[in-house]
Amino acid sequence: MKTIYTNARIWRDGHFELGSIAVVDGCIAASCEPAPDDRCIDLGGRVLVPGLVDVHVHLREPGFPHKETIATGTAAAARGGYTAVCAMPNLLPAPDAPDTLAQEAAIIRRDALVRVYPYGCITVGQRGAGELVDFAALAPDVVGFSDDGRGVQADELMERAMRGAAAVGKPIVAHCEVDELLRGGYIHDGVYCHRHGHRGICSESEWRQVERDIALAEKTGCQYHVCHVSTAESVELVRRAKARGVHVSCETAPHYLLLCDEDLQEDGRFKMNPPLRSRADRDALREGLRDGTIEVIATDHAPHTAEEKSRGLAGSAMGIVGLECAFPVLYTGLVRAGLLPFETLIAAMTDNPRRIFGLEGGLHAGDAADFTVLDLDSEYVIDPATFRSKGHATPFAGWRVQGRAVRTVVGGRTVYEEA
Repeated sequence: MKTIYTNARIWRDGHFELGSIAVVDGCIAASCEPAPDDRCIDLGGRVLVPGLVDVHVHLREPGFPHKETIATGTAAAARGGYTAVCAMPNLLPAPDAPDTLAQEAAIIRRDALVRVYPYGCITVGQRGAGELVDFAALAPDVVGFSDDGRGVQADELMERAMRGAAAVGKPIVAHCEVDELLRGGYIHDGVYCHRHGHRGICSESEWRQVERDIALAEKTGCQYHVCHVSTAESVELVRRAKARGVHVSCETAPHYLLLCDEDLQEDGRFKMNPPLRSRADRDALREGLRDGTIEVIATDHAPHTAEEKSRGLAGSAMGIVGLECAFPVLYTGLVRAGLLPFETLIAAMTDNPRRIFGLEGGLHAGDAADFTVLDLDSEYVIDPATFRSKGHATPFAGWRVQGRAVRTVVGGRTVYEEA
């Protein structure tokens, strides 16, 4: 028996077409011709896209279930339209060896509503220094290697890491931050910082390490992906590297595309790392997305407890949540505002991350039936109190937006449907 989704605007091969898709045994079927016992679901002209993919989330388990769990984090992902997420390794224990990775994998198998692809650490203990992990031992079970939250400081260590990752055919996915340039900062070293007596983080702390890593990737041939790019300089470095043929890609996040340091408030929901940068940086990120330099939008979903986010800009923990509001804020703030083609947004949230990270999915016959149905006419106000995530801190609280996921399907099974 097939399930046939009819009357949909389907995203396939870089464009939309009105039609139907059929699902059988968890995969996209070759034919949509109905049989007497098939089930048909009329989508009423809504948009159907390959399931959204987020290559940068913090699910906090094992180690920090008071912040988030695999169950709550993937429920949030499903509600946001995501069918696959890549889980960062800042866990306890950190996934730096097969036995510690196995603990995370067991929870994923038990509790995940969507596909979860874990990262392995670059360094033992995810310290950004010291001893490298055994890349070959971890490679079969991870999507890549990252010490997210910590930049690998030593040039020689990062070069060896890239050679190790390249040898097993996995990417290095780097949080870029030069520790000695941080100087105790916690927001962007810009106008707001100076006017309100805060301590700033300079842009060079990010782009200087991006520059180093690109040179090492060019030298080693490693596939290299830059996490949460926030500065104009980083965008230009990636742009030039791509033009030279370096195997480099990068992501940015919704908050860097839609906000800047002029939007800061004395509230922990505006505090993340890297911080909201200048208006010029924001505009450079938008241009990088438009011209293909930035191929991926990831949320850096980083939940904390309400108490941890209640201490203002100076004292709150770094990190905000994003899985449940990413699509609507981007669709409203970029596409409907005329700043970005809808096709570019969909590619950055579906096709591009799958291609770069080698993930399954698509809307062709034989592909896993992982897809999302979007209602672009739905208007509402973002209310974190309704989030399925344990984390509620978002700078987009109270925004009036348009567009939402109304159905999320993973392996042919509906894991979220709007009531």
